[in-house]
Amino acid sequence: MTLLVIDDHARNIFALSKILADEGMVIESATNGKMGIAKLKRINDIDLVLMDIMMPVTGGLEAMQEIRKIKKFADLPIIALTAKAMAGDREACLEAGASDYVSKPIDRNLLLTVSQRLTSGDHPAY
Repeated sequence: MTLLVIDDHARNIFALSKILADEGMVIESATNGKMGIAKLKRINDIDLVLMDIMMPVTGGLEAMQEIRKIKKFADLPIIALTAKAMAGDREACLEAGASDYVSKPIDRNLLLTVSQRLTSGDHPAY
């Protein structure tokens, strides 16, 4: 499975990559939404996106909205990640196109469970 981690902090990309690579996943990364969208268009076999919400240039909410406008990515699983979880964040992320939401600091087991559920084909439509 190939994942695209979109986060503007190198240490977050490193930590997420370590967790997921240890599970046998191939990791691609981008440091903002604009770069992430470009990478999605170039790499044909991305199975899941982990999207940070608070980023410069193109933030996560805007990037998810743009991704969902591209027909071939309409069903691509996207997990929204945010460090400053506030009331209404989950709903805003789901409305913007996220398939699910995980707050930071990341719980390894929760992230793996959500990732497996979304990529198994046994998930609700989003």
